[in-house]
Amino acid sequence: MFEQPGWTRKSDRGVDLKYSREENPTVRALEKVVSKLESAEDSLCFSSGMAAIASIYLAYMRSGDKLVLPMEAYGATLQLAQDLSRFGVKPVFAWPRAEEIVEEIDEKVRLVLVETMTNPMLRVIDVPEISKRCREVGAILVADNTFVTPVLYKPLMDGVDLVLHSATKYLSGHNDVVSGVVAGGRKEIKRLGDWRRKLGTILAPIEAYLVLRGLKTLELRVKRQCESAMIIAEFLKEHSRVKRVHYPGLPDDEGHKVAKKLFKNWFGGVLSFRIKGGRREVISLMKSLKVIKPAPSLGGAESLLAYPIISAAMTIPEEVRRRLGITEDLLRLSIGLEDVEDLIEDLDHALKEI
Repeated sequence: MFEQPGWTRKSDRGVDLKYSREENPTVRALEKVVSKLESAEDSLCFSSGMAAIASIYLAYMRSGDKLVLPMEAYGATLQLAQDLSRFGVKPVFAWPRAEEIVEEIDEKVRLVLVETMTNPMLRVIDVPEISKRCREVGAILVADNTFVTPVLYKPLMDGVDLVLHSATKYLSGHNDVVSGVVAGGRKEIKRLGDWRRKLGTILAPIEAYLVLRGLKTLELRVKRQCESAMIIAEFLKEHSRVKRVHYPGLPDDEGHKVAKKLFKNWFGGVLSFRIKGGRREVISLMKSLKVIKPAPSLGGAESLLAYPIISAAMTIPEEVRRRLGITEDLLRLSIGLEDVEDLIEDLDHALKEI
């Protein structure tokens, strides 16, 4: 609540401070920090990552427009895009590789949304190639940078119009906040801010404070998690109970070349791997863990093991999941801040139990 009448306090971008659904000083403080992190002119905080994505869809899409996304992405992102078809929007789902996405971008495309690293197969999208095509046809390009973070990559520097995060993950870093953020140019943020006001999707002040707390250790956390992820990926690759590891830091991974170009020598704190077995063996492994927590989400201080077919990828049609490689033997591991040897011992014990 901001006391009135007689005068009106304004935020630094000229918005009246009269009602926290529209603007709040604590939220605004977080937005300024995120803007610096992403080298953006401005940013907006939302009540969740999906609130941010929904606001973007509504701010830009009109009946008759085409919306291009990779067919591998967070399930709710894809679901909501599909739901827009009832309003005359045509969603187009491309194979998650830059060449295939570019092929779908024509003059009728209004918006393209990609994940810089896909969930859960950790494919790395060549964002500059897609950005070049979007500029040619005048399409808005949005990059979900949740898995990568601005510590490793800043998509706005490669021509992306808006970069978004589920700040629930790495930005907050403690698995105790639900929030989202979008950064970009002032013109685009002003447009999106008007929709946030109407939709009521602004972040609450206490959550903004908690994300600000987490950002103090963002670089330290992310680099430690990247280091541990590389060690664990190499361990799992040699394990007798593991069929395959998906991690762009491994030289033989399909995304390694693009990841090295975009992210330099850091490759993220999440990896996926296939075990020898199926659902029964997966459940047995998850029950045998002592340190790693079987749970969805990622990017926090605790290591979390997720089963994509019953979590983030559950809403992707089964035939599409199979084509993408999201099968019953696949697990996604978000590396936390525990001692890496403790994590290896925990994984080794659980794998030997299947």
